Amino acid sequence: MTAMVAPHDPQQLLVIDVLDEDSGLADVEDSQGRTFQLPAEWLPGAADGAAYRVQVSPAGVSFTPAPDGARLMRERSKQTLLDFSDEIDPGAGA
Repeated sequence: MTAMVAPHDPQQLLVIDVLDEDSGLADVEDSQGRTFQLPAEWLPGAADGAAYRVQVSPAGVSFTPAPDGARLMRERSKQTLLDFSDEIDPGAGA
C-alpha cells in the first residue's frame, strides 16, 4: 500500500467518489488522478465527496479528514484542463 503514495508529498489527497455501504468499499480518486477502492472503515467519517490527506510513515498509512480537499482536487483538475492544448505545434515535424 505504501507504493501508492510518495511519503514526501504533503499534498497527497484522496476524495471518495462513491461509497458502497453494502460492500463496505469506497471508490476513491487520488490527487494524481488514479482511482481505486479502499475499505470505508479506513476513512474516518466516510461519505460521498469526503476528502482525506494521506500520511505515510514506517508505521503505516493514515487518512486524516481534509475539509478543503475536494475543492483543492477540483481546482487542480481545472488547472490541468487549462494547461492541456491539442493544437499542433508548427515547429514539430510531422
